[in-house]
Amino acid sequence: MAAAASKRNVLFIAVDDLRPQLGCYGDRFARTPHIDSIAARGVVFDRAYCQQALCGPSRASLLTGLRPDTIGVHDLSTPFRRARPNAVTLPQLFLQNGYHTENIGKIFHGETVMNDRGSWSVPERLHMVTKRQQYALAANQPAEDWVKTVATERADVADNAYIDGRVADDAVATLERVAKGPFFLGVGITKPHLPFTAPSKYWDLFDRRELPLAANPDPARNAAGFAIPSYSELRSYADFPKEGPISEAKMREAMHGYYAATAFADACIGRVLDALGKLGLAGNTVIALWGDHGWHLGEHGHWGKSTNFETATRAPLIVSAPGVGRAGKHTRRLVEFVDIYPALAELCGLKAPAELEGESFVPLLREPEKRVWKKAAFSQYPRPAQKTKAQSTDSILKAGVMGYTMRTEDLRYTEWRQEGRVLETELYDHRRDPQETENVAAVPSYRNELNAMTKQMQAGWQGARHAR
Repeated sequence: MAAAASKRNVLFIAVDDLRPQLGCYGDRFARTPHIDSIAARGVVFDRAYCQQALCGPSRASLLTGLRPDTIGVHDLSTPFRRARPNAVTLPQLFLQNGYHTENIGKIFHGETVMNDRGSWSVPERLHMVTKRQQYALAANQPAEDWVKTVATERADVADNAYIDGRVADDAVATLERVAKGPFFLGVGITKPHLPFTAPSKYWDLFDRRELPLAANPDPARNAAGFAIPSYSELRSYADFPKEGPISEAKMREAMHGYYAATAFADACIGRVLDALGKLGLAGNTVIALWGDHGWHLGEHGHWGKSTNFETATRAPLIVSAPGVGRAGKHTRRLVEFVDIYPALAELCGLKAPAELEGESFVPLLREPEKRVWKKAAFSQYPRPAQKTKAQSTDSILKAGVMGYTMRTEDLRYTEWRQEGRVLETELYDHRRDPQETENVAAVPSYRNELNAMTKQMQAGWQGARHAR
């Protein structure tokens, strides 16, 4: 059991498909006052990276503190306990140390096979929502649960007509019930995941004519053939073209929808934060808010996740820990989502499992611009992106290609490998090309950087760790 003095509560907020398109990240169009309020009393991680830009693998990696190759999860259907049956998940660690743990909304990936009943004190709630349930208007609801109809919906309805409003309702009621603590409360917000659906009042916050379209809409020059997947999530909806150009009007509709859905998500989070304050819990509760990965809104001509580019691998991470850290600060030091588990354990005085593959970023809460820190952040993505139910993950990876990418202070380096053989490489120079518009791996003047990055990739995440 953890010592009483260390029993801080944890409010663990996951936001699906949320990129750093927030006020606290400098987006002047965003309307995210509640998320920004967490940033005002916590630390914003400007360069936080998921381990794979897909919901299931990203969440499984974060919640086990183990990387995708270690847990064997690279898709939306493989349970992490197949490879690691005895893994102790982040909420499970808190459960084992006397905490009450609850899951409302999507924390693990929502499909039954990827949830983890042993992590929670009571059964998960509202953790799975079908496509049909994502719409408030009957005209947009498909006859079958998983058919995709329109990509956006603007409805004059109350917040709890949508799943995230109901998640907020439940989270508020749960806080009132578990207020005596200690608790680890996972609150999973579905938006801004497609479809971009939200009550009208959130759409009304924006003039779509003013919203910016992607600054880098063209494929990166000299990019690897594997860089962009053939599947584009937005194009899988009935009202967007399956291939060919997307009109500016439809792109603006999608951008407007993403901003509106994000504002709706922020309002739902705000209700939970208000309840935390009214119950007198804010002074003893660690808040960790994260988006499970980034999302392309037309960057490189792509509308979805599933890439190794900065746009997909970088995601928001904001941590507020009362009594620890420097409120309202940002850190540009590199962190990975596998670092969240050991950090929350340290903040709450719990001993994390020795097998974890991240490292606690608590020193960055105290000293955001700490000079000596980890050298690189690692992510990966397979091609083909998905497997059929008849194929095992192992068979797909043996037949297919895995892309490994590494972000350092100034560069992003990617290797696309098949059975250990490097097929293609990419190198992007963030000092002069932050939008990753040109692969310079073959440019002679970058030979030294390429060689250094190749060696760093070979050393792997172990070789990039912060030397304590």
